[in-house]
Amino acid sequence: MTAAATDVAGGPHRAPLTRLLRNELRWVLRRPRTQVALGLLALVPVVIGAGIVLADSPGGGLLTQVAGNGLVLPVAALSISLALLLPLTVTMAAADALAGESSHGTLRGLLLAPVGRGRLLGVKAVGVLAVAVAAAVAVALVGVLTGLVLVGGSDGLLTLSGTEVGAGSGLLRVGLAAAWTVGQLAAIGAVALAVSSATDHPLVVLAATLGAVIVFGVLSALPALEWMQPLLLTTGWSAIVDVLRDPLPYGELLSSSYRAACYLLIGLALALARITTREA
Repeated sequence: MTAAATDVAGGPHRAPLTRLLRNELRWVLRRPRTQVALGLLALVPVVIGAGIVLADSPGGGLLTQVAGNGLVLPVAALSISLALLLPLTVTMAAADALAGESSHGTLRGLLLAPVGRGRLLGVKAVGVLAVAVAAAVAVALVGVLTGLVLVGGSDGLLTLSGTEVGAGSGLLRVGLAAAWTVGQLAAIGAVALAVSSATDHPLVVLAATLGAVIVFGVLSALPALEWMQPLLLTTGWSAIVDVLRDPLPYGELLSSSYRAACYLLIGLALALARITTREA
């Protein structure tokens, strides 16, 4: 009996999961808009570092700590990018994952293919997560290199508490900030996937997700709505600066991570419920 006959007799042939993931990652990371977005994100720490070196005054707040303290630069760049640029990059990936496929007419073929809709969503979610990881790593890595070259401070990290830690500990803190950022971006990507599964228009996904991020940011800044803040994803985003304190406080970092995990599970659950009931 031939292989084709075996497939017919035994049911539809399923493509190996590793091949599906490899193809998805290749498609996502080679997309021109993804590469442009990652390039622009990599420029953020360069622009901040160059501005601080050229300016007479480094500014205020977190940027004040960057002067002569290069390992603070990647944390500052992640904090600034998390306000809009990082969510925008991840939302674009989620919008293309399902709504973009639908608008181009290719999602129908994927839904009819013998892949399994839950499996398909999982592969798409991995692609969005890959963009989140690449975006955070690009900002953090370029931030470290730019900080050490332009700002200095290769001997260690001067914390916001006034103490100095070694270079190795400083790099671990930068890595922690990047990993925490990936968790927040994963939550945004899951919500964007849920919206993407319900529409055929990528711009709707961008408008809805980024609009929610902006509205959440405004609501979390209003003292009168303090009771609502534990429910808002953006409430704990200022916790990223805690990696620059000594000793390192984990409370707000953990609570914001738990909140992001809840958004992640809810977003993926809604996306799964929609894609499994969607007509091909």
